[in-house]
Amino acid sequence: MRKILLLFIVLGLLTLTSFAQTGRKNLASFDNKSYHFGFIISGNTSDFLFDLKQDSTFATGLYGIANTPQGGFNLALLASLNLGRHLKLRFIPGLSFQDRGLNYTFAQGSSPNPANTNAILRRTESVNLDIPLVLKIRTDRLTNFAAYSLIGIKFSRDMQSQEDVNQQLQSDDILRIQATNYSIDIGGGIDIFLPFFKLALEIKTELGLINVLIPDDSDYANPIEGLRTRSYIFSICFEG
Repeated sequence: MRKILLLFIVLGLLTLTSFAQTGRKNLASFDNKSYHFGFIISGNTSDFLFDLKQDSTFATGLYGIANTPQGGFNLALLASLNLGRHLKLRFIPGLSFQDRGLNYTFAQGSSPNPANTNAILRRTESVNLDIPLVLKIRTDRLTNFAAYSLIGIKFSRDMQSQEDVNQQLQSDDILRIQATNYSIDIGGGIDIFLPFFKLALEIKTELGLINVLIPDDSDYANPIEGLRTRSYIFSICFEG
């Protein structure tokens, strides 16, 4: 994710340098249209925000839980409605392939000891159908560039959720999360007007709004009070 952020910063600096240059204005009438369509390709890094129960450590043999972020990607269609000079409403239905991991460290023996522990990684792989509505707030164009910020809300449905899996039928316990989730998207980007289409580079954070943990008596769910999703997403948007 740090490499993506560095790439985004470098591209931003190159764009700011280009702002000072004058030249041909591509797609001069682009903003006069009421709506536009396109598609988005993204890469994501996903993990959890979690709260532990107060009595979850040591008494149950749990030494600690740590996030292990995993990578994934998104594919989405884009429909953008022009609400004004600086405001657009975006509808971006798509699929997101997200993978998250929690690394559980259990003590071996009668008492917790950092030198005598057993680490177990529990991953949750999701294929989400995402239905977001996002407000895009954009600056005025300067030649062929413009900056913008994003804020929106998203409904997601995990199409391969294991929420109905019976733990008693499993050879090993799994960490179950709800199929339905709601999240807020916050981010920003840069519009680049090319001769035949508009390219945008954007980065955003997706923060889950609800507790998606399905509580049960397993060693992986029982210590956790609440579990919310989080993703960092870098996107390349093509719009015509």
